[in-house]
Amino acid sequence: MVETETYTIEGPDGDTDELELPEGLVDVLSEQGEDPTTVVAEIGLLSFVQRSHAMVHHAEGDVPADLEAINERAERLFEERFGMTFEEATGHSH
Repeated sequence: MVETETYTIEGPDGDTDELELPEGLVDVLSEQGEDPTTVVAEIGLLSFVQRSHAMVHHAEGDVPADLEAINERAERLFEERFGMTFEEATGHSH
């Protein structure tokens, strides 16, 4: 049986939650020498940007302006972190 490892996430208000992952999963998804907490944070950012992108660009009907602004900011944060646009990273553009 595979053991687990726990990462703690702290929000801006000090509230916390835990993310339990199978031991070794973060290592498999990381590049050599990359800090495990960085890997978890980057995958978290990627997941949030993927979801906001889908809500804005693949929604049926009108998208609220505030959601469009949130997605634009998320995609800029992605680019700042990874040095490439979300579109470049995913090969998906509009």
